[in-house]
This record gives sequence, structure tokens and C-alpha cells, in this order.
Amino acid sequence: MNVTAARPVTEPSQVAEGRRLVLWLASRLEFSEERAGQAALIASELGTNLAKHARGGELLVSPVTTADGEPGGIEILSLDKGPGMPEIAAARRDGYSTTGTLGHGLGAIQRQADQLDIYTHTSGTAIAARIWRERPPVDTGQSRFEVGAVHVSKTGEVVCGDDWGWRQRNGRLSIFLADGLGHGPYAHDAATAAIRVFATGHEQTPRMLISDVHAALRPTRGAAVAMLAVDLERRTGTFSGLGNIAGQILLPSGGRHNMVSHNGTAGHAAGRIEEFNYPVPPQATIVMFSDGLASRWDLGAYPGLTSKSPALIAGVIYRDHSRGRDDVTVVVARERRPVAENQ
Repeated sequence: MNVTAARPVTEPSQVAEGRRLVLWLASRLEFSEERAGQAALIASELGTNLAKHARGGELLVSPVTTADGEPGGIEILSLDKGPGMPEIAAARRDGYSTTGTLGHGLGAIQRQADQLDIYTHTSGTAIAARIWRERPPVDTGQSRFEVGAVHVSKTGEVVCGDDWGWRQRNGRLSIFLADGLGHGPYAHDAATAAIRVFATGHEQTPRMLISDVHAALRPTRGAAVAMLAVDLERRTGTFSGLGNIAGQILLPSGGRHNMVSHNGTAGHAAGRIEEFNYPVPPQATIVMFSDGLASRWDLGAYPGLTSKSPALIAGVIYRDHSRGRDDVTVVVARERRPVAENQ
């Protein structure tokens, strides 16, 4: 299940739409009344901050899945295009304001959210707030990798033609992304069919999984698809793809490995389906994305961003590099840092 639309927030009347979306999703995920109210408050405060302070503000809402693929929480991303937040530590405190208001926004969000992460730069500010259906957070400490994503439909479409999934089990991380041809309901159907194959076959090799997806998508309009499987002990990633799904492994040294997909369309035209292996050293950042995102971007332009949560990284990449004329999905995975580094 994915909530697929970014909600623009450029003036106060748009704040309520984000709150309604969060309450709808909380109901779908069977949040208690109390937890749903907390999630709605987070959305209201983030939306209000965008309306008051931001340029080009958007609010993105999505379910958060655990390493077993079960939706158990809500992530709310606030993205804007400047001018940046001068003092993050001060802004988190109640009473801090730059507009003459009471200044309770970020302090209230921090109290309600189970996890809160902020990145600010001259290009703008991104805030990721996560709240789980139940305390304590169900995914904390269970997986070695953190995974976050932005998944947004083309403007005007009710459903998204992209879809994605991930699993982590027995020392193996698997990430899968599908981009149905075109956009709208038929593209959505193709991507959803691909995700169903991944959900039952994610323990296969990427080559075998892509072959199974190719067979399953024959009755659909087809999709570009790709899967990465990371062996967490051998520190290697195996990648297989058809079509225009791109993948990069960003190295701590500043280099990168570009993962190679072959031309083709799952369900219609596929030549030889191959696998490629890449090293995945400790603290590498994995990024996979559909062609709704421009391919030329560099996280080096955002000092300190790679130390932030994967959802925040995905949000900043989406904000600054979305083509704006197609569905777009950005999935980011990064190994959890030791507790001492997070304190």
C-alpha cells in the first residue's frame, strides 16, 4: 500500500489537506485514536511551518514497512526550497520563533514523533517525522539497514505507476523497484503485479526474480524492473534489471558504482537477463530510482546529508531533481550506524 501524491503547502488553507491524508492512512493502518491524533498533529505542525516560512513547500505522507514487509507506521516528509533554518537546535525548543508567533511547532513535532530528522541547507529544509502504530517502534534494532523512500504519482493521477518493496532476512537485504509503462491505472496495475511476485519470491537471486516478473507481467502493459540483493556478510550486492531503473552504490570515500540494467520491458521484450556484482562496503549508501528522477545529481553538493535518515536523503534528492512530469520513486538504504555514533 502506498500513498502516492505530494501535497503542496504554500498557504494556510492547504494545511488541512495533509492532516486529512494522515488521518485516512492512520485509519487504514489501524492506529489507535491517540496515535492517529499524534500523527495528525505532526502533519498540522509541519504544514503550518511550510505555509509560514517556506518557498515551494510540499508535504509527503507514506506508510512505513518493517524488514518483513508489514506496514506499521507513517512517515511525514516536509520539503521546502529555502532559505534554510539558521539554528536547528534552537528551533526544536518551544518558544523559538522567527515570525513573532508562539514558536511551538518543532518542539511539538519532536514530542509526538517516534523519530525526527532534519536537514537544512541553503537549498532548503527537509524534515522527516516517523510515528509507529504502537510503541516502542517496531523496527528499531531489528534490521542492519535502514530503508526509506519517496514515492509520488504524476501530478493529476490518483494512483502511481511505480511501486517498490524491500525485505531483510537472514543476512540479506533485498530491494525491488518497478516502473509501469506510462502512468495512471494501467501502469499501476503492472507495477503492482510485479510487487506481488517480489513479495513471494524475494529470496531468489535477482536474475531468477526478474525472469519470474517478466513472465507474470505478460498480461499487463509491462514495466521497467530491477532488484538488488545485498549479502551482508560478504559485503557484495547482486543487481539485475530490465529497462530504465537506475541504481547507485555511493561509497564513503566519495566514489560510486553505477548498477547496470539491460534494455527491455518486463512482460514484453527481454533479451538475456543478467546479474552484476558490486562491492557494498560498510556505510555505503544505496540509491535506486525510476526515470521520473533526473540521473545527474551529486550528494556531495549537500554537506552532511549522507549522515541523515534514508527517507530524508530520498526527500532531498526528489525535491531538487524530480523531472516533474512522471511518477517518481527514490529508494535509499544505508547501514545503521553503531549506537555510539548516533548519540
